[in-house]
Amino acid sequence: MAFPKIIAGVLAAGVFAAAFAIPAPNVASAADRAVDPLRVVVDRAKVVRIAKPADTVIIGNPAIVDATVQDARTLVLTGRSFGVTNLIVLDINGDPIVDETVVVTGHETNTVRIYRRSVRETLACSPVCEPTLTIGDDSNTFSATNNQIKDRNQLSDDSAETN
Repeated sequence: MAFPKIIAGVLAAGVFAAAFAIPAPNVASAADRAVDPLRVVVDRAKVVRIAKPADTVIIGNPAIVDATVQDARTLVLTGRSFGVTNLIVLDINGDPIVDETVVVTGHETNTVRIYRRSVRETLACSPVCEPTLTIGDDSNTFSATNNQIKDRNQLSDDSAETN
């Protein structure tokens, strides 16, 4: 099976199966999308089973959510940044099969946010609280945590190279 390539937020390929497996009309109305959008958590993947032959997968803003085709019946959406965008799946004739709003939110489970006026820091607590990289946190805190993660990963990489 040929996998689609990403071109400016569009996954295009030969025919692959695509359309949500849940019973729904071919194209959801604007009112339906506003009431029940597809929800994805930032930095997490969501598997969407697809079933109807389609040719193109379009993500309105790939900076918010990324889409990859796992196989002929599976689309994987990964939350990249907070926000709202849309997912459109077209058939081989260019007719829409799916047009869904996608909302990417932050994870709230086991997190604590500390606010010092306009400065925010997020901790992941399960059960001990540790700094975590979260979009919207203070730039200095984010950078310090990011650098510590990179330094720690480099130690692991260096250790693996010497063995």
